[in-house]
This record gives sequence, structure tokens and C-alpha cells, in this order.
Amino acid sequence: MVTARDLPSDTEIRMIRIVDYGMGNLRSVQKAFAKLAVEAEFCSDPNEIATADKLVLPGVGAFRDSIGELRKRELVQPICDHIAANKPFLGICLGLQLLFDVSHEDGEWDGLGVTPGEVVRFEDQPGLKIPHMGWNQLDIVRPNPLLKNIPAGAYFYFVHSYYVVPTDESIVAATTDHGTQFTAMIARDNLFATQFHPEKSQRVGLQLLQNFAEL
Repeated sequence: MVTARDLPSDTEIRMIRIVDYGMGNLRSVQKAFAKLAVEAEFCSDPNEIATADKLVLPGVGAFRDSIGELRKRELVQPICDHIAANKPFLGICLGLQLLFDVSHEDGEWDGLGVTPGEVVRFEDQPGLKIPHMGWNQLDIVRPNPLLKNIPAGAYFYFVHSYYVVPTDESIVAATTDHGTQFTAMIARDNLFATQFHPEKSQRVGLQLLQNFAEL
């Protein structure tokens, strides 16, 4: 695995900002970048997010609470502007789900509306454990820069009870299965988001984060 220390001296990795909105696994994401010798700082100021070169939106918890915090802290518009400007963006887990129009988690809640579609719960099935928790193999639908140097059939770590259903299937980069085939990753231009947790996915997860840092 290539790390920042191995890059040529003329390779520039710009500051990565991790959106801090009071929800979830921020520290573990930052520690994963630190293992790669890539600097990533927390940011909760709308003006700083507006000037970020690269943005990561992680998240663990309830959709309703998360979108509420983003709105209360006036972070929605800077995040949407960053994506509209085609600057590198990575959503992780809930950070993927928040990009969509609506979530049906404990009610119906409007998301960021960055990409059309909805967030739905796994259907109860005999023997199917919800939440989905553990390692799943990716089925790559469309290669993209974040999957560079990641072998086919790699396993990533998932923890979730809801999954995204994109209206535009062209953004689906990878799928996996848990009682049903569902979207595990989306990619469109410089917008990337994963249902799995790269920061908890050991070597292949670190490779994905390194690829993002090198965009």
C-alpha cells in the first residue's frame, strides 16, 4: 500500500477537512488518515468548510438527528456548494445516506438532495440479522479512482440497518448483498460515498482513503 511518505516530492496532498456536526465516528476517520501520514482536521465552521479542498462527511446514528444538526449549524449549504463545485467529497455510512432526497428511518426526513433517491430499511426475513454488521464482499459495478489498487472481491466492514436506493443507477459504483442486493458505494465525478466504513476495513479501507487523499 502506498502512503503519503512514498509519494514523489512534487505530489501535493491538500488539507482534508472532516465535517464535525456532533455525530459519530469522526476520531476513527481522522486516525485512519493519520496512519497514512495524511493531515485531516475537524471542521464545524461553515466558512472553513466553504474553503476546503477536500471534504469528508462521516456519520453514525439517526438520520433525523444528523440532518437536524447539519441544518442547525448552517453546514448544509457549504457542503452542497463544495459538491457542486466538483471538489473531492467522501461520504461514509450515514454520510452516504444524507446525500439523498429522503430517509424513511423512524418517519420521513428530507436529506441534502444532492442525488435523487431514498433511504430504506432492510426488510425482515427469516434468519436475516438487522442491523447488518460485519464484512461483505464488494461487487464492483463501475471502477472509479477510489478503488485503485483494491483487488476484486475485497471485503469491507458494514454497520447499518438502512441502505440507499438511487434513482439514477449510473452513480452506483459497487453493490453487495444482505438479504437483497444493495448499493455499497456511489461515484459521480469527484463525489464519492460508501455505505461501508473504510476506516474500519483494515488494509483495503486504508487504500481507499489513500486514493481519496491523492485525488
